[in-house]
Amino acid sequence: MACAVVMCGYAMPAHAVELKSGLEVGDRPRAFHVTDVTGPAAGDTLCYRCKYGGRPVVTIFIRRIDENVSRLIAEVDLVVGKNREDKRMAAFVVKLSEDRDAAEEALKNMARKSRLRHTPLTIFDGAAGPRGYNVAKDAEVTVMMWVDSVVRVNHAFTHGQLDKSTIAGIVNDTEKILN
Repeated sequence: MACAVVMCGYAMPAHAVELKSGLEVGDRPRAFHVTDVTGPAAGDTLCYRCKYGGRPVVTIFIRRIDENVSRLIAEVDLVVGKNREDKRMAAFVVKLSEDRDAAEEALKNMARKSRLRHTPLTIFDGAAGPRGYNVAKDAEVTVMMWVDSVVRVNHAFTHGQLDKSTIAGIVNDTEKILN
């Protein structure tokens, strides 16, 4: 008999351990610098955390790119597009990498294929992620959402956990920062 534990609206196998990665709900995100690959400041190093201030923000830390990661980013990009003007919503993706050239190429390809319009894809030099953000080494994807500089949502996924159902749950959670 299969058992499931439901957390954050997602069904997880009973044997699965919740992965903790990133800032916890209630934490305040700190400034950190990334290199913009596809956004309005492409080629520049900047702090999107600083630039977006207290706006509702979705930040997605990724270690690799696959079909589900691309789908997640594309769906978040659509939500940002719909809420950019009236709610001032923003998002950015941070590729954690030790190989800047390979990461840059992969991000450019994904942006082109997914037709991203509102979500800058960036690179953070180093697989550990920004200091103080506590991005778990086992987390292939860490999604944090904040508004008024306070984290309201945090999800982390190991290899194979991100799927259509979890993506739908993440997209639904954007409501938590838009109200």
